[in-house]
Amino acid sequence: MSRFDLTPLYRSAIGFDRLASLMENAASGSSNNGYPPYNIELLSENQYRISMAVAGFSRQDLEITSHENTLMVKGNKEQDESQRNYLYQGIAERGFERRFQLADHVKVTGADMENGLLHIDLVREVPEAAKPRTIAIGSAG
Repeated sequence: MSRFDLTPLYRSAIGFDRLASLMENAASGSSNNGYPPYNIELLSENQYRISMAVAGFSRQDLEITSHENTLMVKGNKEQDESQRNYLYQGIAERGFERRFQLADHVKVTGADMENGLLHIDLVREVPEAAKPRTIAIGSAG
């Protein structure tokens, strides 16, 4: 895979070095294998929902962790002790770990499970100090 040089971005943008490193990591191919499938919805201007298809997993098999700007969803399914003789096995019963990089000020507000879908609700809460403000221009004389 070709590598992109993001040095010009570092020279012309201030404070975007984290964004550039995220782009480099994404380009390096360190992505998940696509299991389990998920959707990301925009519910309103500052509310989001991640829905993951976790058929076969119970609430006890799932673990959701939010640390700094990373959301991690882990699924560990206990292996059935009885030996089953499958003619065809199309339902995945393997564990997974899926990570989502969250933007600044995005917080997890809750999680729910319904009909084999895990819904994780997120909200962006920008603090007053981080909101744009108008700077008055004074005169030197």
